[in-house]
Amino acid sequence: MYKILICDDERDIVSALKIYLEAEGYETISAYNGEEALEIIEKNEIHLLLMDIMMPVLDGISAIARLRESSNIPVILLTAKGEDTDKILGLNVGADDYITKPFNPVEVIARVRSQLRRYMQLGGNITTRNDYVIGNIELNDSEKKVLVDGEEVNLTPTEFEILKLLMQNAGAVLSPKEIYRKVWNDEAFGAESTVAVHIRHLREKIEINPAEPRYLKVVWAHGYKMEKGV
Repeated sequence: MYKILICDDERDIVSALKIYLEAEGYETISAYNGEEALEIIEKNEIHLLLMDIMMPVLDGISAIARLRESSNIPVILLTAKGEDTDKILGLNVGADDYITKPFNPVEVIARVRSQLRRYMQLGGNITTRNDYVIGNIELNDSEKKVLVDGEEVNLTPTEFEILKLLMQNAGAVLSPKEIYRKVWNDEAFGAESTVAVHIRHLREKIEINPAEPRYLKVVWAHGYKMEKGV
């Protein structure tokens, strides 16, 4: 059974999310600030974190930044309408996705399932071996590992899936909406900014000089592509 941590200082929201998730068979744990959430993660095996942004003691952005120092569990931000800057900041520090309040229960479950599926696949549950090599980048899909110049790099599940998609389609230009639909398995609302943040993180991890990328290129007004034959 997957264990999901819900962190929000509004107890009614936590209660509602618990109802949605437990009705689908998930086990839930509650926290009401970022500090409490980090302590729970330290002591329990958590498979996914739903994290509010604005909270007392330790806000969601700061908590995610600390979490990413030691863990790659999926994080879905809980945001209010009009918090676009905070959404981008959250994605920048390592969140995988976001859900806007008020919640649609169907959307909540769909996004949770999508993130859990990628996370468990990254943990090695897929046995089919598929390796992709471009230049000094090696992606091993069976072991869910990425090597750059022979050194393993630490990618989140979302980053891994974006890189795999681009390597599978090396040389082809993929639009942000196409990337979003295939990786998030969802309608591409807000795809441009969300995908751009993850692409920037990928560049920082796989490129020698992210400002002048050798592999992961932007094709202005069209999308992104992975260079082949480099």
